[in-house]
Amino acid sequence: MTYGQLGTEQSEVHMWYVYMLRLKRGKIYTGMTTNLEKRIKSHQGGHGCGYTKAFKVECLIYSEPHDTKDMAAKRERYIKGLSRVKKEKIVAGFLRP
Repeated sequence: MTYGQLGTEQSEVHMWYVYMLRLKRGKIYTGMTTNLEKRIKSHQGGHGCGYTKAFKVECLIYSEPHDTKDMAAKRERYIKGLSRVKKEKIVAGFLRP
């Protein structure tokens, strides 16, 4: 591997984010992305998933970084399986990973 190839590989490495959005009617949406700002704008613009289109995004309420897609996907599945009360505890900082 040459030095140039090494630099190319490093530039392709992305941080993954698991995030929660507050939606209308008190709903919470959980997702993951490599570009948090762009993904939130997409949801707000009605170009996200059907759930955020139906209930409309109010704001970002939580995000956490992960080094790999696999780690982020596991955490997203875990959070999606929680009750609303436990999700609110994560947002408030009372329930840690």
